[in-house]
Amino acid sequence: MTHDIPEAADETIETTEAAGESRPERRADAAALSALAGAARPGSPPSAPSPVEADLDEALLGGPRALTVEGLAERAGLTERQVRSYWQALGLPITEQQEQMFTEDDAVALEEIYSVAEREKFDDRSLTTLIRSMGHTTERLVLWQVEALVEHMTKRFDLDDTSARLLVLDRLPDLAPVLETQLRHAWRRQLAAVAARFTVEFSEARAGDVTDSQALPLPRAVGFADIVSFTKRTAGLGSSELAEFVQLFETRARDIITAAGGRVVKTIGDAVLYVADDVATGARVALGLAEEGERAGEGMEVPPVRVSLVWGRVLSRFGDVFGPSVNLASRLTEIAEPTTVLLDRETAALLSRDSRFALTAQPEREVPGLGVIEPVRLQWAYKG
Repeated sequence: MTHDIPEAADETIETTEAAGESRPERRADAAALSALAGAARPGSPPSAPSPVEADLDEALLGGPRALTVEGLAERAGLTERQVRSYWQALGLPITEQQEQMFTEDDAVALEEIYSVAEREKFDDRSLTTLIRSMGHTTERLVLWQVEALVEHMTKRFDLDDTSARLLVLDRLPDLAPVLETQLRHAWRRQLAAVAARFTVEFSEARAGDVTDSQALPLPRAVGFADIVSFTKRTAGLGSSELAEFVQLFETRARDIITAAGGRVVKTIGDAVLYVADDVATGARVALGLAEEGERAGEGMEVPPVRVSLVWGRVLSRFGDVFGPSVNLASRLTEIAEPTTVLLDRETAALLSRDSRFALTAQPEREVPGLGVIEPVRLQWAYKG
């Protein structure tokens, strides 16, 4: 089977400083910027890499950029179309036909993924999805980590932004191997966690069992936590203050969710989407988020939030979840009062026999696109 990945964008395919530590010299002059940036201007002929570029390539890419598109295809035993499709899906499209921009490690990576695709009989869509998942995730990961390092260098050495970025480039050869090892470790642990959940959830299932082909596959508790008055709270913040505000919210919200047994699906600026494998765990997550928001005036890191929880079946794709229950959870968040948790009637019924929770029916609400809904407020049961 020959795989040509579709090229269209929406096709599927606490440190302690040593006493007397010196502050790095500010080196953000034009020559340093030119040497470290290293990228040729669009339309200009390829030039030999600077010593700094060569050092970075050796540290980050495992060797020099010695292969053109044609040479990479030949080395990997693929067509040039397949090579271009792979890099397009990875989010690094090829713009120069004759430029030597690829390494031996690149050839090994392509050869390996296409060999697996052939052995496992992946169709183009499956192969594209696998490659794009890696490209999309690692792009965000690298940006996140680099910006964290820039922020650290700025504060630690009292540098301007440009000098901090140049210093990060200097440090990358030392830091990259550690970050790579941590990435591999985290990926293995996350994969093991998914496998463990599958083992528990589907161990009793059989391949021949009859299921509703129209039903979404995964029963999950889903919910949102949305910061109250986000625009007003952040209107007067500068870029660093805004970044710190959002980071503190995301970090603390993630800690609360995972400590209660849930998982973060994604953060969306002023909101976080979470899931749990059973409704009681979802309830603990939701109440934990709401409680933390109630204590915002006491120096807590989660501002007041509106929270929702809905039990239903979802489709998991592209690191996200989809389905009517997700839409309903989003709408419930919009109508919830600050620091409260709202459920739909069906989810409330599932929790009604759990003595840990108290449920209070709320007035019916007309919600565009969903009609009339009957929200129920979730609280911890009173213990005298």
